[in-house]
Amino acid sequence: MVSTKLLSSIPKPPQFTSFEEERHSRKQHLVAACRVFAQLGFVFGVAGHISVRDPEHLDCFWITPLGKHFSLVRRSDLIKVNHHGEILEGNQRISPEMFAIHSRIHETRPDVIAVAHAHPVYGTSWCSLGRLLDPISQNACAFYEDHSLFTNFSGLIRDCAEGQRLAEALGDNKAVILLNHGLLTVGHSVDEAAWWLISMERCCQSQLMAEAVGNPILIDPDIARLTRSQVGKHESGWLCFQPYYEMILHQESDL
Repeated sequence: MVSTKLLSSIPKPPQFTSFEEERHSRKQHLVAACRVFAQLGFVFGVAGHISVRDPEHLDCFWITPLGKHFSLVRRSDLIKVNHHGEILEGNQRISPEMFAIHSRIHETRPDVIAVAHAHPVYGTSWCSLGRLLDPISQNACAFYEDHSLFTNFSGLIRDCAEGQRLAEALGDNKAVILLNHGLLTVGHSVDEAAWWLISMERCCQSQLMAEAVGNPILIDPDIARLTRSQVGKHESGWLCFQPYYEMILHQESDL
């Protein structure tokens, strides 16, 4: 029997007393996620962006600006956009691709608070195979039967119809592998979406390395589902990002 004292000591997502307080927190955590992605080498030109839904105006989201290195993004750089493509706050730019991807996912999935997309090295390599990740580790089990494929690469996702097709491919999952493109994850917080992308990149790396030397032993489906219920929950995704958030707060005082 696990002590209730031990269970109560596990950190949990914060609660807020006002939209203003929650908006400030969501934007700060989005900036922190950008800084973490920069440290992990997820920056590749202008590819990659993160968004978070506004807590008060649910048809609007805040998104990273086009052409700003993730290591330099600040709260004042974030852009508030509604689902119709109107920029309501912010002086920076976004691209048609950014709007098509994030607006369709936020509108299609009202449960989603944040969306993260990047072109990391191992994830992009894995994307060329047109395969889902296998349950070869505890980490990979978080995505077991909870990620999908977006197939038929047709260039940049420049219009909302293509963005809608991506949202439909994502379905109710926490992640989607974009064939010949990159990785995309979602979450009930910025922290969760960011962690799933970090974890998915590591899982892609692990499977590529394992298959380079042999045939990985797969975890039994029932055990994989059990493990997903233990390490793949929204709370788990939020919790796993907290060490990164604390590191960034300590290292980068301008956050």
